[in-house]
Amino acid sequence: MNIEFNKNEDHNKLLVSDLNSRLKTIKLGGGEKRIEKHHQKGKMTARERINYLFDDKEAAIEIGAFAGDEMYQEHGGCPSGGVVVKIGKVSGKQCIVVANDATVKAGAWFPITAKKNLRAQEISIENRLPIIYLVDSAGVYLPMQDEIFPDKEHFGRIFRNNAVMSSMGITQISAVMGSCVAGGAYLPIMSDEALIVEKTGSIFLAGSYLVKAAIGESIDNETLGGATTHSEISGVTDYKAKDDKDALDTIKNIMDKIGDFDKAGYNRKPAAKPAKDPDEIFGILPKLRNEQYDMREIIERLVDRSEFQEYKEGYGKTIITGYARIDGWAVGIVANQRKIVKTTKKEMQFGGVIYSDSADKATRFIANCNQKKIPLVFLQDVTGFMVGSKSEHGGIIKDGAKMVNAVSNSVVPKFTVVIGNSYGAGNYAMCGKAYDPRLIFAWPSAELAVMGGTQAAKVLAQIETASMEKKGEKVDAEKEKAVFDEIKARYDKQTSPYYAAARLWTDAVINPLDTRKWISTGIEAANHSPITKDFNLGVIQT
Repeated sequence: MNIEFNKNEDHNKLLVSDLNSRLKTIKLGGGEKRIEKHHQKGKMTARERINYLFDDKEAAIEIGAFAGDEMYQEHGGCPSGGVVVKIGKVSGKQCIVVANDATVKAGAWFPITAKKNLRAQEISIENRLPIIYLVDSAGVYLPMQDEIFPDKEHFGRIFRNNAVMSSMGITQISAVMGSCVAGGAYLPIMSDEALIVEKTGSIFLAGSYLVKAAIGESIDNETLGGATTHSEISGVTDYKAKDDKDALDTIKNIMDKIGDFDKAGYNRKPAAKPAKDPDEIFGILPKLRNEQYDMREIIERLVDRSEFQEYKEGYGKTIITGYARIDGWAVGIVANQRKIVKTTKKEMQFGGVIYSDSADKATRFIANCNQKKIPLVFLQDVTGFMVGSKSEHGGIIKDGAKMVNAVSNSVVPKFTVVIGNSYGAGNYAMCGKAYDPRLIFAWPSAELAVMGGTQAAKVLAQIETASMEKKGEKVDAEKEKAVFDEIKARYDKQTSPYYAAARLWTDAVINPLDTRKWISTGIEAANHSPITKDFNLGVIQT
């Protein structure tokens, strides 16, 4: 191993250490004191409930752990969006679990909470995956009600989805383990089966104080909407549990009786580990985002036995395409090549840039995978499409549009890993969030933006200094540098993978060594949902 490998390794392992540190803080939710108060009420935390429910908590993956990260600071913050979402197995059945974290603002819903819940339902709908709701929420966070209540993708969409999912035959189970108030009360009742925990669980459209103010009736919350009321009088809930564990055990028993599902039929053989050491990824991946490396070296450390059957190896070299297996699942890989390559025309092509020939190759390969029913994995480290007169005259827009068309109309499940750069239209062509990947996640080395921080800061700094000069302000070299540094720092923050994950532009920031687990879990989930339509590119320019 050379000195550069060692420097890269140190840098990337420090990024993973930072990731783990951030996750450790986030997993505390509202903090240790609030967790202790939660326990004093005889309640488990959201994460403890999920861990108890899963057959193997270590095999689970978490969606949106960084949702809300460094957002809503003026309101005290909202770690993980105040809700924990994980995919795992309960009684041998893969499912997605959504648990309100009552240590964060009593589980109140912020705008990002609604977005995260909708993402969980989207995953359930796309994959026909059973969904379990562990409800413990004070309802909408009223100071921000205008950002969560009335729009199409706001709070009400969740109950609309409940109804649609029910019509699709997707299993929905709700356990009311704390507060469940106002509009939120519809969620458990729109589920297939509902449980409620004695003494701690309650369901009502309006609590005792509001009832007193509205109609003058004096009543306590337990009598109004507690476990006995809803299990023995209203019939709103189907099961009454004596405590959290009893409720979770009941869910396990229900899940244990669910029948098998229709398979999509994706090809799987016994899993095998990569022949090349995955830990070497840390030394291969450069410290700086503009440095070169061979993406094949990354692929060989992600796929079973490090075996990769490359498609059109000698053509369109800035995109690598080919077949492999990940944890036994057959996959088609579309990856950006990050090193400068030579063409048969003895021309140089820049790594990470999509040229006409590479877009053409990717389009054909995506079509092949759709024909063969092979899930697609996109490995992003892309700076965009090639520009300039030669590319424009050669039809780069047309070829890029073909690739975007193929990605958009693909009917096999797609999974996107943001390894490094994810800039501009390259993000779109390589199956960014707007193109419906079943899962999209980033490594700590990722950057997502319209363009790189340095280039963007130069453009924005030129505009700002020109504006200052127009106003008669003197702008010397020192002032120019100060303006540039300020803009670049702001832009760099926005390109961070954590900034993207906080807003759910990606589902997670993960340790690169967990990539195989994420892709395997995603394909297993996708296998619940058979393909029901044909691949069709529609009208494209030829």
